[in-house]
Parts: sequence; structure tokens; C-alpha cells
Amino acid sequence: QRKGILCHVDACVGGMMLPFVRELGYDVPPFDFRVPGVTSMSVDLHKYGYAAKGASVVLHRNAALRRNQYFVYTDWPGGIYASPSMTGTRPGGAIAAAWAIMHRLGHEGYLEIAREVMDVSVKLRDGVNAIPGVKIMGDPTMSVMAIGADGDLDIYEVGDFMSERGWHLDRQQHPECLHMTINRGHLVSADTFLSDLAEAARTCMRDPSTHRKAVAKMKLLNTVVKLTPSPIVTLATPLATKVLGLGGDGGELPTRSAAMYGMIAALPNRGDIHTLVMDIFDKMTRFDPNAAPILDDTPASAVPGLKRDAEDDGDEIEAAQNITPLPTSHDETGTT
Repeated sequence: QRKGILCHVDACVGGMMLPFVRELGYDVPPFDFRVPGVTSMSVDLHKYGYAAKGASVVLHRNAALRRNQYFVYTDWPGGIYASPSMTGTRPGGAIAAAWAIMHRLGHEGYLEIAREVMDVSVKLRDGVNAIPGVKIMGDPTMSVMAIGADGDLDIYEVGDFMSERGWHLDRQQHPECLHMTINRGHLVSADTFLSDLAEAARTCMRDPSTHRKAVAKMKLLNTVVKLTPSPIVTLATPLATKVLGLGGDGGELPTRSAAMYGMIAALPNRGDIHTLVMDIFDKMTRFDPNAAPILDDTPASAVPGLKRDAEDDGDEIEAAQNITPLPTSHDETGTT
């Protein structure tokens, strides 16, 4: 502020949660325009605003700063062009949906959701800390937290175990941990999550054979990397990805992440890590001629439950009248 430098706060995750958490009486450090030096903020409405993806908000401390966001071009042969940002045409559906949910919930609705989410967050935080081998890292202010290992436990192995149980936990590094964002949808699943996490921790501590093999591979890899010139390490990285089952030509996409993060930790050259991730991403988007087709070549007229309309020109397909309609459900608001 003394130097006249603008300060933007990325509140994309917490911007629609922390103000209500503070109002509920939790201790929330100042992060918004209460801090004199903050000049702009961003908030994603599809996160704790519970809106559809594709709508975010940027806030400026004053109108003068906001003018710098606008794009205006007056010499275009097609006429005068003005846009509120660098982005030109944007879909309006997500913006309308965000407007609708914000008006539907209102201040009291968001406050009540924040109360429920914080209640289950406290339950999960205490529950994780009570499981031997794992712990919540740091002292999270709201409902975003990280699970780390408490002792000799590969937290990525725990994450792989949880993935097999249907839980998606982001893997993070520096330090190694699993990341989770808790929202209203988790109110009914907290007990199941804690039960599965406890089983994962017990399994990874009780049956460390998989972990020992991974550790042995990583130790060998570390030794080879230290004794090998960097250019050769770079050339050998694609081969190492195959040895560890991390993608590349042939084979399947990796289903477990522990080996991948172990290899990343062993590579001294960040460019090699970039290559490794590119190889895995390339595998995800590559056509596999041996994969089972998603759609077959069965004519639509031969699909059970479909028939041709006798009154049209034969190009349209309509659903058979005897198909049972899907049931509809209503919540307490009456919304389908």
C-alpha cells in the first residue's frame, strides 16, 4: 500500500464461506477489504456458492480500479466493441443459474449451510485426529483441510486405498498429504468416510508389503539418479514411467498414485517431472484401438424400447409407449 502496488486476494474457495463462518463465531483472520491494502478479490460461485460451474466474481475496492478491467476498441470496422473483460462472448446460462441460486438461498440460507458444513468439518477433523497413523495438518480455519501421515505411513498409499473405496482425495506435495474440501453433500457420509479412512490406515500399517516394494523401487531410483548425469536421467525418464506403471506407450493408465509421487520426489530436474506428467496426460487423451467401443453400430430401430413413428418419413425415432417413466423426487422445497 505504501508503494502504491495493487494487492489481489484469491478468495475463490473461501470467499463464499469465510464471511458466514466468521458470522457464526469462528475465528477468521482478516483477508478481505477489511485489510486496507487489498484492492481486488475473486470468488468462484460454483464452490461454496453452490452455483453451476462457469460463473465467478471479481470485486474491486472502487469503481476507478474496475475501469482497468474493461476492454474497449473503437476502431474496429465492425463498429465500436466493448467488453467487461478480455473475454468476449460468454455463455449466459451459468451466470443466470448463479443469480438464481444466490437469490433462492439468500443470506440466511448460506448462513445455515455454513453452520451445517462447519459442524461436520469439526466432526471430521476430530475423527481424523483420533485415527492412529493419520492427522489433520495445521489448524484449518474452515472446511478445507489436509490429511497427513502421523509416523511411518505412506499417505499416498492411504489415498490409493480410499480411491478404491470410491473417495476422491487430491494428492498434494511439499509436504505429502491428501486434500479434502467439505461441503453440504458430505453431511450424510462423514461416518462412512471416517470408517474407511481408519481401515485404510490399519491396512497400510498392517500390510506394508506394497509399500516396501515401492520404497525399494524409489531407493533404487534415487541411487541411479545420483550416479547418473542429468542428460541421461532425462532420456531415461520415459523408461522409468513404464517400469513403475505410470503410463506411456502401451499399458493402462495408472490407478495408484503412490509410485508416481515417489518418482517425482526422486527426480532432481523439474523438466523431467514435467515430461512425466505430460506422458500420463497424453495417455489419458490417446485413442486405444483395443478399448471396448462406447457406442456400437446397432441400428436405432433394433434397440429394444424404440420404434419408428409410422406417420413420419422414417428418419425420427420415438420412445415406445410402454417404457416406464423415471420417478421424480422432491426435497422439502418442492424443487425437482
